[in-house]
Amino acid sequence: MLPPFMSVPFHKYHALGNDYLVLDPADLPGSPEEIPFDVAQIVRICHRNFGLGSDGILWGPCPAEGADFGLRIYNPDGSEAEKSGNGLRIFTRYLYDSGRVRNAPFSIRTLGGVVQSQVHEDGLITVDMGRVSFMSDAIPVRPVEPVREVLGETIRVLGVDYRYCAATVGNPHCVLPMDEVSEELARRIGPHIENDARFPNRTNVQLLKVLDRGNIQIEIWERGAGYTLASGSSSSAAGSVARRLGLVDEDITVHMPGGLLKLHIDSDYRVRMTGPATRVGKMQLDEEALS
Repeated sequence: MLPPFMSVPFHKYHALGNDYLVLDPADLPGSPEEIPFDVAQIVRICHRNFGLGSDGILWGPCPAEGADFGLRIYNPDGSEAEKSGNGLRIFTRYLYDSGRVRNAPFSIRTLGGVVQSQVHEDGLITVDMGRVSFMSDAIPVRPVEPVREVLGETIRVLGVDYRYCAATVGNPHCVLPMDEVSEELARRIGPHIENDARFPNRTNVQLLKVLDRGNIQIEIWERGAGYTLASGSSSSAAGSVARRLGLVDEDITVHMPGGLLKLHIDSDYRVRMTGPATRVGKMQLDEEALS
């Protein structure tokens, strides 16, 4: 159903080239519980030719039980994501810019759980992403039984066998360690892995190259979004897999096409992520774009 007004204000940000539109319920009439757009309209708004263009929409702050703020995250295919590390940094920056928070830590509830976030004096943002699990029932990965850590299993894609590890940081990930990674390979095999039947909720995909004990490189295919320049949750999952395999230390830098993220991964695989979020501008969506 179209909103009963001529235009809708969006705030555009990017985090290392991964861009989101923030839609604040306070700017709109109606309930803050539900975004006022259906799936087809979300797809149109995110379209880079027919809409405003983005890797997704952040709806918030919305009501949140047991947290300071609530956030709902929509992919450009209209599906809803449980968690996004870059989206959380962008939302944190928006809360800062709109005067709702300063430099003290605060909590955000997502479908993937509650996280702690903080804006530092230098402008960088830290998000405690939570604990990464590799268990088949938590991710989930079929067959769920026997319940196991999904490490070093085999997936066949376009006639080629790849070794993969699966993880969840509130949303599902499939990490493929390999000697070399590329955008071309991520684009070629990413959609097949995303929609593989062993992942009942679909999955995000990372191609992982370990550079040394303090650095990894990843290429990313995001569930519902496609090839992506950067991802906080993908960084958290890939970094945790590398640590679980004994290939990196607790403090690492993740190298992505869009830039660098810093991770601290403790011995229990709890991830603290630090990186930037950049304001792009304010945009007005006219109803005509949705017709």
